Amino acid sequence: MDRKDCIAFNSSTPFTLGCEIEFQLLDPDSLGLKSRSVEILDSLTERYRPRIKQEFIQSMVEVCTGICRDVHEIRKDLADTVHKLESLAEDSGCILFASSLHPFSRFEEQKIFPDPRYKKILEELGIVGRRLITQGLHCHVGLEGAETAISVFDRLRPWLPLFLAISASSPFFQGRDTGFSSYRSKLFDALPRSGVPQKLGSWQYYCDFVRLLKKCGIIEAPRDIWWDVRPSPDFGTVEVRICDVPDRLEKIVALSALIQAMVKALAEGRLQSPDMHIAVIQSNKWQAARYGLQGRFVSMEESGRKSMAEKMLELLERLEPVFMELDSASYLPVLEEMTVQGPCSKRLRELARDTKDLGKAILRIQKEFWM
Repeated sequence: MDRKDCIAFNSSTPFTLGCEIEFQLLDPDSLGLKSRSVEILDSLTERYRPRIKQEFIQSMVEVCTGICRDVHEIRKDLADTVHKLESLAEDSGCILFASSLHPFSRFEEQKIFPDPRYKKILEELGIVGRRLITQGLHCHVGLEGAETAISVFDRLRPWLPLFLAISASSPFFQGRDTGFSSYRSKLFDALPRSGVPQKLGSWQYYCDFVRLLKKCGIIEAPRDIWWDVRPSPDFGTVEVRICDVPDRLEKIVALSALIQAMVKALAEGRLQSPDMHIAVIQSNKWQAARYGLQGRFVSMEESGRKSMAEKMLELLERLEPVFMELDSASYLPVLEEMTVQGPCSKRLRELARDTKDLGKAILRIQKEFWM
């Protein structure tokens, strides 16, 4: 393949940020999923059309930020849009809920958003797609060049399980405790072109890979590759997609700060990634999905095994100078608290056990989003 045929990478200002958060729409009485996205989207003014978007099912919507210089802009951007979305949701008779899998609503009862792309995806995926009533947090970090993006992509892969472990918020599915901290990740892993990606090595290899899939009719565009992390050529970013949606805004911003610091440290050669076989990364991801921060993090370069929590605290200490440079050090205590206390999945289980009512547990967590 000729170099001129390579996919263009639209270079970005290094380490700028963008976030995409998928929210659930709930009935305020039953606290089950409520299909109101069409009505909400129809009521948007021009200001918010780029910020609030459709998603696969009508009981969810996506909030997108603009391009932000730092996490403080991310927080301001998200707060403005989420406040607006809360108001629109209330006008449509529903409330917002930040989580990655509704604890008891059934997938068979959800309506697909009327969009030709979603219809085509559902025709291909069948019941695997129908079951995918999940929500995620995607974080984009800008980079200047294609080769830097691929280098960062390759070296982020071993760290992905830590992002899942600290964000896990989906232990229940259709009223049952799945035993997982992030059951969303297991539903998503059933999709083609998902999960932990292979090492790419160069931008040319990535271009050849995308071109092959398009030639074979497997994908139409790079966005049809649903890896846990992926290059985003149109935005000029590396996009981390493995995270569940945390239950509070401050945690969402803190995760964005962590991912930004990781990308900067890797791009500048200030953080070495363990040399892991993909099978080891996949095993660590299983541990994160199953046990959250109590799962085991295995590195072939270290003796013994550390918990996800131990590895996360170690990582935060190593990244502290990078947080300082990015003016995001105020979020280090938030990340440390998230690590020590455990992810939202743990709290949701505790509330469900104490209240013996998933609806009451949802309402408790929903009311704490702005805390």
